Amino acid sequence: MFKPLNVFGEPLKPCSKDPVTGFYRDGSCNSGMDNPALHTICILATEEFLEYSKKVGNDLSTPMPQYGFLGVKAGEKWCLAAGNFYRAMKHGKAPKVFLESTHQVILEHIPLETLEKFAVEQES
Repeated sequence: MFKPLNVFGEPLKPCSKDPVTGFYRDGSCNSGMDNPALHTICILATEEFLEYSKKVGNDLSTPMPQYGFLGVKAGEKWCLAAGNFYRAMKHGKAPKVFLESTHQVILEHIPLETLEKFAVEQES
């Protein structure tokens, strides 16, 4: 696993424990060599984003109990894969981002200045 640092080089804050998110299902957008899709961007799901995501084949809202997945609902936080964020951004559907909970490895693919355009304040 890569060092758990956010885009500011500070300790990575948790994204969500309810629902439990992250590639490693540890509540954080941690990453490692076994996470090639880079599920590292902590987002705030909106109805618009979830509908868009479902239409383009990344259905985050439909529960799949056989995998212990209850589905993401509007207003919840989720660790989104880099490619899915980038595609949503290009289509004007990018969700808000919690930078303090977004892993710094994403900066190899998406500049901080770009992520800052979608930033929302982290709750304490």
